[in-house]
Amino acid sequence: MRLTVVGCTGSMSGPYSAASSYLVQARGVDLDTGRTRTWNVMMDLGPGSFGALWRYIDARKLDAVLFSHLHADHVGDVISLQVHRRWYPTGPLPPLLLAGPEGLMGRVRGIDGYAPDETFEQEFVPVQLADREPLQIGPLTITPYAANHTVPAFGFRVEGPSEGDSSSRVELAYTGDTDTCDSIQEMANGVSLLLSEAGFTRADTARGIHLTGGRAAKIACEAGVESLVLTHIQPWTDPKTVIAEAREEWDGAISTAYAGATYSL
Repeated sequence: MRLTVVGCTGSMSGPYSAASSYLVQARGVDLDTGRTRTWNVMMDLGPGSFGALWRYIDARKLDAVLFSHLHADHVGDVISLQVHRRWYPTGPLPPLLLAGPEGLMGRVRGIDGYAPDETFEQEFVPVQLADREPLQIGPLTITPYAANHTVPAFGFRVEGPSEGDSSSRVELAYTGDTDTCDSIQEMANGVSLLLSEAGFTRADTARGIHLTGGRAAKIACEAGVESLVLTHIQPWTDPKTVIAEAREEWDGAISTAYAGATYSL
């Protein structure tokens, strides 16, 4: 299993990266063809990310897009995806699995001003996420966990084959946008890699919105993860500040995400 950071800037696209968007890939058998292939799943698709995705894969080969929540910085480029699938030059592409919280398709319609009766059935197969109800996408098992944010939101625990040994299973977790909560702590337990938002620093006193580097590191420490990757850092925040706050809470492997970073599990 491999994770690629397509975009990681917090709350908006930034000068060096698109907004939140992460590509998970794994090799596995396609039951429709009986052949082994690479499966491609996106977690979030923030502004600027769909074009950036083309640097890493043929966008026609996406298997699913999962949205942690419906804020614009995580769903904004879904309309680029919709246009790509409906108007591809050689003809419409097959409907793509699109999973997210309740209200996802209404959000898609609203972004580009579509009529209320537009179903997007030509482009998408919508699935409503539910807490701890796993999705199976090829060799990947993806389980949503309820998050602590200002709107309904989920983190994702992803299990798949190890890139080095396909007979072994590995796990990563992505917090989406959240503050601390029991559910996200449970999601992180024992994973190889925790991709955690750190949208705030300790100077931000509001709670129930975002994690800080320090709070993310506490989750990592209590969960016994192997490595922590901090993401969703605002473009006006120095990543060194976030790292420093995290290191006060945990002495494990900590880094910050950047566009193009890849992690092999």
